[in-house]
Amino acid sequence: MARLIDATTPAALAAALPEAVARLAAGALVAFPTETVYGLGARADAADAVAKIFTAKGRPSDHPLIVHVADVAGAGAFAAALPPVAQRLMAAFWPGPLTVIVPRRDGIGREAAGGQDTVGLRCPDHPVALALLRAAAEAGVPGVAAPSANRFGRVSPTQAVHVASEFEAEPDLMVLDGGDCAVGIESAIVDCSRGHPVLLRPGCLTVAAIEAAAGAPLRSRDATAPRASGTLEAHYAPQARVRLMTAAQLDAALTVWASAGDKVGHKASSAAPTLAVYSRSRRPAVAGVVLRRMPDDAAAVAHELFAVLRTLDASGTPLIWVETPPSLPEWEGVRDRLQRAAAA
Repeated sequence: MARLIDATTPAALAAALPEAVARLAAGALVAFPTETVYGLGARADAADAVAKIFTAKGRPSDHPLIVHVADVAGAGAFAAALPPVAQRLMAAFWPGPLTVIVPRRDGIGREAAGGQDTVGLRCPDHPVALALLRAAAEAGVPGVAAPSANRFGRVSPTQAVHVASEFEAEPDLMVLDGGDCAVGIESAIVDCSRGHPVLLRPGCLTVAAIEAAAGAPLRSRDATAPRASGTLEAHYAPQARVRLMTAAQLDAALTVWASAGDKVGHKASSAAPTLAVYSRSRRPAVAGVVLRRMPDDAAAVAHELFAVLRTLDASGTPLIWVETPPSLPEWEGVRDRLQRAAAA
């Protein structure tokens, strides 16, 4: 199993940093927390190091990674140019849960960018991530490519133990344990490489907040947009099949389920529930069904979403029914992740 290294206190972090930095500098993988999810990191300027990420995750090598840097100045190592709109967004949200896509500097980060002439850059808002990136930069590692630390297409990790369970066959993987991730879903991604800002992936930041900082309206993704992390139709999926339903559809389906009993669906094992439900409404108990209440606040749901999906999946249920989030701006990131999970 991967090695969990405590980094939850300043003293523990200080003790863990030298080895983590040395491993990154040598081209090895290190998993670390950000405010969004845990990342599986390798130095972004070394092709052989980046290749280890794709191999470990089972991720296609043309699916680009996000390069994490210590600060705005660090972005210059990978960016051929920082368009004004990117600069405004970085000033407003870095460190924080926003990735900007900018033209890539020739000769660096090609593998991390999936072969594209653009690169995604982010400065995370987490003490462990920032300490690691700053120390790595001082050691000659200009940036760390780090997708979510899970097998490709599966549920992202928001706790160190999630990472360890994903890579239990990788005994040499160092995982810095910085506690639970505060945000819980991945960063918003905005393409700033084509003269106007384009939202490629929503996150916890609302469109209105991003537009206010950008000073321009966000356009929708089109066929000419760069490829970006987490934008495949099917993604973030547990082993169980996820189905999204409105509250009314969920009530009707549960009524049918309760009356039909084991004739509907199937048991994953004799001890496993036949169904798991994650919804905002309080519902009466149904035999063989695990009921988990979804918070009413979008940020609270984002914080717990991936952990809940992992917990329900671990129960052995073959089905997870989820109440569709409200069609409100603050729910867009959660809604995006659930729609992709249901498409798997």
